[in-house]
Formats: sequence, C-alpha cells, structure tokens
Amino acid sequence: MTRLHVARRLLAGSYGGIAGTVYGTIMVMATLVAGSTAEPDPTRLAAIVATTVLVLWAAHVYAHGLAESIDLGRRLDGAELRSIASRELSIPLAAVPPVVALLLGAVGLLRETRAVWLAMGLGVVTLAVQGLRYARVEKLGRTGTLVAVAINLALGLALVALKALVAH
Repeated sequence: MTRLHVARRLLAGSYGGIAGTVYGTIMVMATLVAGSTAEPDPTRLAAIVATTVLVLWAAHVYAHGLAESIDLGRRLDGAELRSIASRELSIPLAAVPPVVALLLGAVGLLRETRAVWLAMGLGVVTLAVQGLRYARVEKLGRTGTLVAVAINLALGLALVALKALVAH
C-alpha cells in the first residue's frame, strides 16, 4: 500500500466504508462537542476522542459479530471476526485527521482553540467528501449530489453550532 493510498484512505475512507466514515466522523464531532469547554485542552480531547471511537468501534464489531453468528447459527471463528473488524475499520480511521489536529495543538504547533476548530472543520470537510462520494457511487445528477452533500453538511454544521453553544 503506497503512502498516497494510506493518506487517501485516512482522509476519504475506503470505497465500501462510506457509512463507517460518516458514522465515525459524526462520533468524533459529537465527542468534541461533549468534551468542549471554554478553555480547551487538546491533549485531553485527543484522548477522549480516540478512546471513545475505539470503544464504540469495538462495540460495533461485537454487535455485528453477534448478528452474523446468529444469522449463521454458529459461533464465528477468528478470521470471520477479523474480517468484520477490518470491514468496519473506517470508523476509527475517521478519527485520525481530527486527532492529529488536536495533537498539533497539544504540542504547541497550533493554538489550542485553533486545533479544536481545525478538528471540527476536518469533520465537516470529511462529511462533505462522503456526500460527494455517495453521489458519485450512486451516479446522482447535480441536484442529487447537492442534496447528498447538503444533508451531510447539515449534520456536520449542526454539530459545529452545538459546539459553539456548549463552549461559550
């Protein structure tokens, strides 16, 4: 896997991972809102975001594993469980860019508040990109593309507005 491919997967998600990327991004943004204070601590927020996403990803994998086990009428083997975890990897990967932004604030390369807002902005951009990807996969026209992007942006911007209200 080339560096470009890895970077693209981190920023845009996998081809089949649109749902996981959207879900993971919304989870990250909601966690940023919940952890917001008037004086942000990017180190604490990065830890909260990473921990929350990993715990909820594990719960997601577990729930899918239970469902598949019931559907198959037997216990899943390790390879099947790893396959589910891999398939759902877009959820924690969605957290990587915002966590990196927070860590840039933690080490002083960005002002703390700027790092938090950059993390939120990356979430909004990710949601817009996923709306575009969905429209392309579904071969939507201009209007359908605008609707798909608008719905994703509305989710992201609602979280941004909530963050602004909570932090102030």
